[in-house]
Amino acid sequence: MEQDNIIRFASRMDYLPPYLFGMINKMKMDKRRNGDDVIDLGMGNPMDPTPDAVIEKLVSVAKDPKSHRYPESSGLPNLKKEIAKYYNRHYNINLDADKETYFTIGSKEGISHLCLAIMGPGDCVLVPAPAFPIHIYAAVIAGANVMRIPLEPEKGFLDRIIKVCEACYPSPKVLMLNYPHNPTGVVTDKAFFKEIVKLAKRFKFMVINDFAYGKITYDGYVAPSFLEIEGAKDVGVEFGSFSKSYNMAGWRIGYCVGNEKIVEALGKIKGYFDYGIFSAIQVAGIIALRDCDDTIPELAKIYEHRRDVLCSGLERIGWDIERPKAGMFVWAKIPEPFNKMGSMEFAIQLMNNGNVAVAPGTGFSEEGEGYLRLALVENEERLRQAVRQMKKAMDQMKI
Repeated sequence: MEQDNIIRFASRMDYLPPYLFGMINKMKMDKRRNGDDVIDLGMGNPMDPTPDAVIEKLVSVAKDPKSHRYPESSGLPNLKKEIAKYYNRHYNINLDADKETYFTIGSKEGISHLCLAIMGPGDCVLVPAPAFPIHIYAAVIAGANVMRIPLEPEKGFLDRIIKVCEACYPSPKVLMLNYPHNPTGVVTDKAFFKEIVKLAKRFKFMVINDFAYGKITYDGYVAPSFLEIEGAKDVGVEFGSFSKSYNMAGWRIGYCVGNEKIVEALGKIKGYFDYGIFSAIQVAGIIALRDCDDTIPELAKIYEHRRDVLCSGLERIGWDIERPKAGMFVWAKIPEPFNKMGSMEFAIQLMNNGNVAVAPGTGFSEEGEGYLRLALVENEERLRQAVRQMKKAMDQMKI
């Protein structure tokens, strides 16, 4: 009892549920320690290798004692120049490398720290739902109020933003976007972003677009950058990641680009939290941006084929599947009558009886209930095996 009075947490901890992926990983690792071969479709954790040129550069730079010192916290000058060239090359966007770019320890960390810089108690943040957890809980940790907007067809989504902005006082301060969307795979176009910029200027809110899956696209779809829209830099920023496009998830390198004042605020608050990214990783990032454009469509093709293998398999066992045009996940509606179980219980039974790890939709807010998110990280044979094991587990389930 005495210890309970000593160990006390901040009130914000009361608003944080157990982290979904941590729970799934613990279940998976417990089963693997017991000798079970669990097929992991739970996390978007790429299993394919980083490009050789990137690895070789990391190794060579890591041997140089100069790289063992504290790095350039906002990004090496040549790395910042390279991301500006990348945006100009791919999206015809001009960025001031010094003032409009900042490198982060992955996009998740960057978004989290930016929320601390621009949000606080009394602020309202709009988040499309279902949502990747950090898009909601980074704002919660910052003390802001989160208003979830169901991810509807674009017209309905835009209308709902207008209604919320007109009805709320104070009006929302930030709109959090994520296109291509995680977990649903929903995509958008420039016309939608144009409307967002108009609304941001009309209602005076900032925009954050998480663009982590911008280059993992299928069926000829090309994902636009939010910053391609005239006036977008006046209202917001875009985050990107090396994790998906270059299979560098464990390297932890991402970036924020766009509005100079917002980028400056991110840098100011990060100055109190960290010293930036290991210099060898930053130099390797230069190689990825400069020399690995050709590897990105090759990687997207691999994911597209895995998507088709998994979706075809699920369709054969009676699932109604909408194939995504982007991202590295399939957002699958749980078939009847199993949807009565709820996505968490259904996922647990797939793990326990089928040795397949999946992400239950409820972990992406209540709007995700009734769905599973299935990551396309395993090879084709493992995906086919996963479908067989899911079917076997479903045959054993008691509804």
